[in-house]
Amino acid sequence: MGESVKIITSDFVKVNVTNSKTDAVVFERKFPKNLTILDLKNKLEVVTGGCSASMKLELYNGDKLVCKMDSNESLLGSYPIEDGMRIHVIDDFLLMSTEDVEKFNLTEQQYSQRTDTVKNFLKTNKLGKYDEEEMKRLEEKKREAAAREARLVREITVGSRCQVTVSGQPRRVGTVMFNGEIEGKNKIMIGVKFDEPLGVNNGSVNGKRYFDCQPKYGSFVAPSAVTIGDFPAEPDELDEI
Repeated sequence: MGESVKIITSDFVKVNVTNSKTDAVVFERKFPKNLTILDLKNKLEVVTGGCSASMKLELYNGDKLVCKMDSNESLLGSYPIEDGMRIHVIDDFLLMSTEDVEKFNLTEQQYSQRTDTVKNFLKTNKLGKYDEEEMKRLEEKKREAAAREARLVREITVGSRCQVTVSGQPRRVGTVMFNGEIEGKNKIMIGVKFDEPLGVNNGSVNGKRYFDCQPKYGSFVAPSAVTIGDFPAEPDELDEI
């Protein structure tokens, strides 16, 4: 028989603690993993000035949400928590005194000079917007998405037959009636007149008309939801033999 492998982990976890009242201060604390979430909240009352009965806890890895720690009976170690992660306390902080609040009212310069802030933590560990490689990758993805949408918009011409595919809805066939910006939306939308009453409007939005069709035959959708092609009108069942 093969030897069994034991995975040994620490009984304690060292985390940073922040709160929704102010991100000017980051506390580093070590907690036992066999602590219930309710007991953890009681300890965090002293650290943050929050109330254990009303506070909510979120676990972060850098600036990425890992999970919400919302079961008071669960043990801290039952969550995927590791050293260096951050517990964020959300509360009204009615227990926090006026003196505490005044102490946290810092200028931007004072805040930047502190070493115990969320901003400094992210910067030191190159997380979130301070991860240059990640930000470059996200920026490149945005550019690619914008170029892809611009290409789609150019290919969609008024009068073309199309199929519209939107998550959670049946595929619909119709004719492109509009390609442009909708007032107040600041983005390109495609207006479609469907062959059947599967839409949501009559070609108008907020009282402004963009094309004409019967009620429930029109919709405005994102360019990515539109496929241009030879989509014949569905035959009327009454005309079928």
